[in-house]
Amino acid sequence: MTSLAGGCRSFGAPVAPLCTLASLHSYSLYNHHSKNTLPSLSLISNTTTFRFQFSNPEAAFISTSSSSRFSDYDRLLPCPPYKNRPPRVEHLIVLEEGPVIDYISKVLELPPLFVADLIHFGAVHYALVSPKPPPTATAEQIRLFEEFTSPLILKKRASLKGKTLQNAQKTFRVTHADQFLEPGMYLRVYVHPRRFPRCYEIDWKSRIIAVTESYVVLDKPAGTSVGGTTNNIEETCVNFSTRALALATPLKTTHQIDNCTEGCVVLARTKEFCSDFQKKIREKEVMKLYLALSASPVPIGVVTHYMRPVSIAPKLVSEEFRKGWYLCQLEVLECKKVPWPDAVTKEKYSVEDCGWPLKDYAYECKINLLTGRTHQIRAQLAACGAPIVGDSMYMPAAIAEIENPGTNPFNKHKKQFNDEEDDESIAIAKWIEQHGKEPNVAIALQACQISWDDGNHIYKAGSPWWRRDI
Repeated sequence: MTSLAGGCRSFGAPVAPLCTLASLHSYSLYNHHSKNTLPSLSLISNTTTFRFQFSNPEAAFISTSSSSRFSDYDRLLPCPPYKNRPPRVEHLIVLEEGPVIDYISKVLELPPLFVADLIHFGAVHYALVSPKPPPTATAEQIRLFEEFTSPLILKKRASLKGKTLQNAQKTFRVTHADQFLEPGMYLRVYVHPRRFPRCYEIDWKSRIIAVTESYVVLDKPAGTSVGGTTNNIEETCVNFSTRALALATPLKTTHQIDNCTEGCVVLARTKEFCSDFQKKIREKEVMKLYLALSASPVPIGVVTHYMRPVSIAPKLVSEEFRKGWYLCQLEVLECKKVPWPDAVTKEKYSVEDCGWPLKDYAYECKINLLTGRTHQIRAQLAACGAPIVGDSMYMPAAIAEIENPGTNPFNKHKKQFNDEEDDESIAIAKWIEQHGKEPNVAIALQACQISWDDGNHIYKAGSPWWRRDI
């Protein structure tokens, strides 16, 4: 059996597997990332571990004895006994047939019930054929990949009949613990799925704003996911709202707001409403108002930026038009000076400090969102020098720009580059490094009102967390 494992970054696509295949031993490749450490690669056999750093490809392998890593796994449900395990993603090439639960349990030495929970969470994905190895793969790894994906081998697999190699490499969720595997299939296992422990702390019925025959409006709590993530489709607003209302048919997601944002979310009870509402959003017939508590004042009026067309966070925005970048517009309707949330309030709602130097006053802004981009309000306000309170991703970058104007290569203080393409790419990489991690729970941003059909349907959220104790 062969196991290929790699770490992945938060809010990004899974790291591509390094395809190492063997018929006599079990191997694991670990690729752990963090912002301040160099990525490393380990090959773990039954007896030894070999490690090297990608930054030094000439480095010799270092051998150390291996030990059992899987003795402390129990269950994922109903509530996590541990909340902060580091990301761990395993990439497996299947070399013997059998039920998926048995194969994963055997190869990764995980308890079968834990594997069953992972499948229930949607944390196990499969493809009929392994994706291609990345550029960092060795010549031997590439040779082995080509061997196992050779036309002669693939031709013998009845499950691939009529499929192109590209189609066979597409990944899907494993939905049943007894799903049958055949040699040559690929598995991606998120052993440490992202957790949302706040789901178990919320009185979900009290967060329901409205219930109709076609939809439900929820005042979403911060620190929760509307419809799930790549590796957790269990701990969601959709599931917990469905259960709170004892609905026979699960609710459906119509739109998203960030996990760290609270406020109005519309959940569909029928496929027809889901489709109709998403059409209204596309045709800009849905109006969304937000309350944002910023660290500095924001001018009244329309704020325009252009967002870099890259799916991963942080989202970078430019004040100047850039070809191919997405238009981002919001309208600041009000901006009033209010007290900065005190330490007790921030601790109660798990709001991070983020290092803003002046904490006497904040500025509550009412915002009409004119275009709906991921992280749009957060990125635009930070680019204006007015990051949202508690936003651990964008506030550090805003502070860096204030302390050293020109750090942001996309604003009015940007530096001029001699070799524009190369110098700008370096500046962008450095600018990305100034951003922090995604907030753990809450930031001071609320979707305070949603309406459609020219105001015939209007729903408002309750008081935002920074007002509740006043």
